[in-house]
Formats: sequence, structure tokens, C-alpha cells
Amino acid sequence: MAAAAAASVGIAVKTLFIVLFITMVASFAYLLTIDGLGSCFNLNARWMVAGVTDFTIKIVVIGAWLVYKESNLMVPVALIASAFLLGSVTTCGYIIVQFFKLSREESSKDPLYFVLVRRHKTDHITVGVSIVTARVIISALGCLMLGVLIYTGLADWLPSHPKPFARCIWTFATDLYIHNVILSVWVAYKESSWISAVSWVLSILCLGSIAICVYIVWQLYCLSPQQPISLLIFNNKNRDLQTNDPLLMAHPNV
Repeated sequence: MAAAAAASVGIAVKTLFIVLFITMVASFAYLLTIDGLGSCFNLNARWMVAGVTDFTIKIVVIGAWLVYKESNLMVPVALIASAFLLGSVTTCGYIIVQFFKLSREESSKDPLYFVLVRRHKTDHITVGVSIVTARVIISALGCLMLGVLIYTGLADWLPSHPKPFARCIWTFATDLYIHNVILSVWVAYKESSWISAVSWVLSILCLGSIAICVYIVWQLYCLSPQQPISLLIFNNKNRDLQTNDPLLMAHPNV
């Protein structure tokens, strides 16, 4: 029963990401058809600046996972650069590929864990940032987003330059919310309580990177400074598997 449930969750999440990927591709196609990308880079629009800040923080968070996940640093660098250009097309595409790399045993055991975990020897799983440093960085990013949002709301409570802004808003908003969904799936995986998971997911969908930063900082305070920061990625049930699970040994799909 447990294996069937895990496999069903994996299929559901993979399907969700495929739908998100198709949605974002269609949104980009729509934008290119009616206007091109020029209107998306109007930095005179304060709300656009706030959106770009929110988007950048999400890419930083996902990029940190990519750096952990890939052994060759050039791969996450290329993926992050691509994400800045193509947004959730890149992030969803990468995650979908990770799902398709899973073996049958991994898919039936715990697919979300095996998508998140790094495929290398366990003595290389730590990332060169301490828990304390990560707390400071993520707290600073959250405060930056809050400050930008407050300033934008006070200075320009209606979107400035509405005509060019409107042509890009649907594609840009779609990308922002898809990244919210991506990070919400991670939060739901981490939380053992459905009440807690739903509360955090709703917060992320409403507040974006502010809620994401608050959640990550809270999770970082649940770790001791001596623990590897990579433990942040996993829920409590999966943390011990990193050093004990034989499925983490490289296999032909990796």
C-alpha cells in the first residue's frame, strides 16, 4: 500500500510539472506572438521591478538546490542562466527530466526524495555555505523583498506605465506563480502535517518569496550549525537515507 501511494504521488507530481511546463511554453508563445519580449524589460515600472526582485529570489533558492544536485558546477550555472531567460520552462523541464531518470524501485519507494537528492557519494553532499551564513543570506533576501514591496506599494499603488506593463503581465505573473507552485510542492513534501503544509502553501501563493524566505529561515533554525546545510532540502523521514540508502549509488539513468 505504501509503495502504491508513493508511486501515485510521484505520478501526480510529475503530471503537474508537465502541465506547468506546457502552460509556460504556451504563455511564452502568446507573448512572442502579440508583442515580443521588449515590454517585459521596462524597469521604469516599479511593479515590474518588484516582480523581477521576487523572481530573482526564487531563482536563487532553486539555484542553490541545483548547485547541490549537480556535481559539475557548469551545469547549474547554465541552468540558472537559462532560468533567468526562460523562467519556469527551464525549472519545470529540469525537474521533469529528473522524474524520468528514476528507476522503477525509486519511483515506488519515494520519488520526491530521489528527485531532490544528489546522485553522488555521500561524502560530497555538503555545500560550502554554513547554516549561520545561509540564515543571514535568506533573511536579507526576505527583508529586501519586503522593503521593495512596501516601497512600491507606497510610491505607486497602481502599476506605473500600465500599457506596456499589461502586455507582459500575464506571462510574467504565470511564471511567478508557477515558481510558487514548484516551491509549494517542496514545502508540502517537507511538512508532516497537512494543516501546516496547507498554511505554508497558501502563504507562498499569496506572498511569494517573502513567505519562501520565512519558511527557509525557520527550517534553518531547526538545524544546528554543525549539521550539513543539505539537510534543509529533505523532510525528517528522508534525512537519514542519504547515508544509508543503496539506491543513491549511481545507476544507468543518472
